[in-house]
Amino acid sequence: MATILITGASSGIGEAAALLLAKDHAVTATVRTESARDALIAKAATAGVSVEVALVDVCDLDAVRGLVARLETAGGIDVLVQNAGTGFVGTLEQLDLGELRRALEVNFFGAAQTLQAVLPGMRTRGHGRILAVSSVGGAVGQPFNDAYCAAKFALEGLLESLAPVAATVGIAISVIEPGPVATKFIANVQGLDAVLDGGANDPYAAAKANYMARLGAPERMAGMQSSEDVAQVIAEVISTPTPALRYQTSTWSTAFVATKLHDVTGDAVISMTSAWVAD
Repeated sequence: MATILITGASSGIGEAAALLLAKDHAVTATVRTESARDALIAKAATAGVSVEVALVDVCDLDAVRGLVARLETAGGIDVLVQNAGTGFVGTLEQLDLGELRRALEVNFFGAAQTLQAVLPGMRTRGHGRILAVSSVGGAVGQPFNDAYCAAKFALEGLLESLAPVAATVGIAISVIEPGPVATKFIANVQGLDAVLDGGANDPYAAAKANYMARLGAPERMAGMQSSEDVAQVIAEVISTPTPALRYQTSTWSTAFVATKLHDVTGDAVISMTSAWVAD
């Protein structure tokens, strides 16, 4: 039985992963509000599992270090599932720099400082697993997701660079790349109202409307997964003896990411994403 720390478990993928993994492992999950903590504890009880739920914001370095130190004292962390994240919809010209910084703060710096806190214990013990929930948006840039994709690109660059070095001390790093997932994430995305109501003088209004229409397109909806689907992939990666660096969570997301990984010039990606915003 492994000791697993999961960040961002208030809902969606993090919550589903906590409930699934708690069937076989000792799970501590972080949330940011008392109401989310109470809800997750209740769901765990209904599922017949036990989850320790900690009130921690990954952007609060002292809180992150305090939680990790407590778990290390109790025996250490075998697996980190870094799931905490936030989205923001908007093109760069219309983004407030504070919004851009917030996307990077949560999706990149929050993840990085959590990893920094966990790595020493894993290194000392000579083993550990780190799984970071990224997105297909961490591999393929997408219109009106400038801030989100920038942060997820940064996260994947960090982990791809870290992975071979971490492996020398027994730590395996994997990136999980879901495609569309039926969660509250879209409802919580910042800037969405502004995108939907750009005003008559918005030079990007037509492109925005085309992009938003594309979000509900049948071909995209056909690739949508549940949070439980992604949680199952996370569980499978944790149990894999020699995990890979990168995992897509569906055939749809694999095909989507493959467009980028086989596209050395970038022409295929730009052709694909330009069609999303064209009339």
